[in-house]
Amino acid sequence: MRVMWVERDIEAPPEALWDLLTDVSRWSAWGPSVSDASLDGDVFELGSTGSVRTTPGVSFPFSVTAFEPGHRWRWSIAHVPATDHRVVRTEHGCRVGFGVPVWAAPYAVVCRSALRRLERLAIAR
Repeated sequence: MRVMWVERDIEAPPEALWDLLTDVSRWSAWGPSVSDASLDGDVFELGSTGSVRTTPGVSFPFSVTAFEPGHRWRWSIAHVPATDHRVVRTEHGCRVGFGVPVWAAPYAVVCRSALRRLERLAIAR
């Protein structure tokens, strides 16, 4: 799957951003298109499943399709490949990015907003 990356350098520990990206209960705090989410089980890892409710109120099942602890995860929503999420340590914090499938390029606008929200949340910690 071809993706385009939307990234932001954030002056916060990479662990803080990783925690925000993988804590399903916090997704609605930074994801403009997410109103709620739940995880089936207790651990977010490769193969994890759950449900994500979009801001219009429609719920979809999701599954984690790639996972590198502390660094990267990708998911599918309703069995459709969706965004990739990654955190890379930098000299002054980290670079956080979303890989958006090329066919969903307009979603990059939503991802830019999510990156700003993530930065505010990470710095407020």
